[in-house]
Amino acid sequence: MNGEEQKPDCGAVLSEVYLYLDLECSEERRTLIKKHLDDCTHCLHEYGIEHEVKALVARCCGDEVAPRELRERLRIRLNELVIEVETREFLP
Repeated sequence: MNGEEQKPDCGAVLSEVYLYLDLECSEERRTLIKKHLDDCTHCLHEYGIEHEVKALVARCCGDEVAPRELRERLRIRLNELVIEVETREFLP
């Protein structure tokens, strides 16, 4: 984060683009990322590429479902990572 208004920098936005695409970040974070994407042509372009990759994977692998145990382990691990990332970014 940089600036007095806690505007996300390009690296932070691009590192969280999949969380944004999957609606897996906080509403406050989504608002900051969306504003950055609206203002930054480079990040908007990268977001578009990631969005297309996600759509392609969904089309090609949309019928496959991971085992319930794997999904639960991943969900737990991702929740731990998101909390760790959001905590570090908001420290002064």
